[in-house]
Amino acid sequence: MAWQMTQLLLLVLVAAAWGAQVPGTPRARTNLLNVCMDAKHHKAEPGPEDSLHEQCSPWKKNACCFVNTSTEAHKDISSLYRFDWDHCSKMEPACKRHFIQDTCLYECSPNLGPWIQEVNQSWRKERILNVPLCKEDCQSWWEDCRTSYTCKSNWHRGWNWTSGYNQCPVKVACHRFDFYFPTPAALCNEIWSHSYKASNYSRGSGRCIQMWFDPFQGNPNEEVARFYAESMNGARLHEAWPLHFCLLLVLLWLLS
Repeated sequence: MAWQMTQLLLLVLVAAAWGAQVPGTPRARTNLLNVCMDAKHHKAEPGPEDSLHEQCSPWKKNACCFVNTSTEAHKDISSLYRFDWDHCSKMEPACKRHFIQDTCLYECSPNLGPWIQEVNQSWRKERILNVPLCKEDCQSWWEDCRTSYTCKSNWHRGWNWTSGYNQCPVKVACHRFDFYFPTPAALCNEIWSHSYKASNYSRGSGRCIQMWFDPFQGNPNEEVARFYAESMNGARLHEAWPLHFCLLLVLLWLLS
């Protein structure tokens, strides 16, 4: 009888440990703060990088990117992903600044943990999904790019890579950005397969991620990540409590 009770107690403990991770949560690991993605160029852990290049420099105190990554982020058809921003015609410099900043945020930020998802892709094991990007950042990105040209609304897939870098698919026409992205929300939401989600919150609200910030004023995205991490952890506890309650009843019955 004692052995049977021991086995049942072990079963209860295993079930409780399994139930601590609620199915469908964004990330298998519980730490959502100050983390790096398991992706192509990211560091295993964030840390200082004093010489980050130009637009990536705001993250130099605590970065998920290496110096070389930050340098390549500013190049056309760089070694990072062999992506040609000028796939239709010369992209306006004001527009290209946003894509460089987007790359810096993706590669360097340690504050994207709440939105990291596991993926089964050859070049990365994790991605970001539905990061709430501040509405001003989406608006200015769209405003500065609307007169540049592209041939696709989803830049993650569907390119012709036969030349070693992305080219427009055959018979696909180039149009202005505002043809493929009629609104700022369409640009932010669709261009990278919903990596971003256009937020209704403003910069400084503590509820949306800023692509641009002044490092001398601190990194506002730390507060944002903390808010969403706490919200997600609270939701997990709420969803898991019926299982934990049942396990407690079983344990009390075994000990009675």
